[in-house]
Amino acid sequence: MGAVDARLRSALERQVAARREVLHGGARRIGWKLGMGDVERIGREVALGYLTSASVVAPASTWTAGRHVSLHADAELALEIGHDVSALADDATLRDAVAGYGAALELVDLGDAPKGPEAVVAGNVFHRAVAFGAFQGEMPDGAEGRLVVNGQVRASAPVNVDVAAQCRAVARLLSAMGEQLQSGDRLITGSVVQVAIRPGDEVVANFGRLGQVAATIARE
Repeated sequence: MGAVDARLRSALERQVAARREVLHGGARRIGWKLGMGDVERIGREVALGYLTSASVVAPASTWTAGRHVSLHADAELALEIGHDVSALADDATLRDAVAGYGAALELVDLGDAPKGPEAVVAGNVFHRAVAFGAFQGEMPDGAEGRLVVNGQVRASAPVNVDVAAQCRAVARLLSAMGEQLQSGDRLITGSVVQVAIRPGDEVVANFGRLGQVAATIARE
């Protein structure tokens, strides 16, 4: 399986400490997020972040932007895990572990990007909030992700996610930190498309037959 990059491990240890404080404050475990972009990568590793109930937004509700300086919306494929996953699981086992597929709208603040990837990972990979659509048991063929802002399509792209590879990446990094991908976890797999947004915008992540999820960005 190979050792995790020492710089990534150090950044994840700081992230784990912050997650522990959030959970001790009463938040519930929701799952994990993958950062697939170059700006958050450390070496050849993908970036891992955490999701808790503290940052989950109900579909079609309002999220207050606060003082975030570089707010963006990501349309992402969400996976729901049906049974615990070992970091050593084969591809078939990893695919079988996915019990549901759905649309996710993640809100991120890219303001930490100039600080470097270690700071990005330690700060939970830009994550600020996430809303989930309904999950379904099968992934429709030819799915496309769109971001619709104030009624206009701002970006679209095919959904091209290797589910087994994504789950393996998460399981590997969690194992290195003494954690495990568990039954009931939700996993958002990186942006299909991303656009800049601002307070006052109504944003929809639309995945066609897979469903959609929306949120309104409120001014402080």
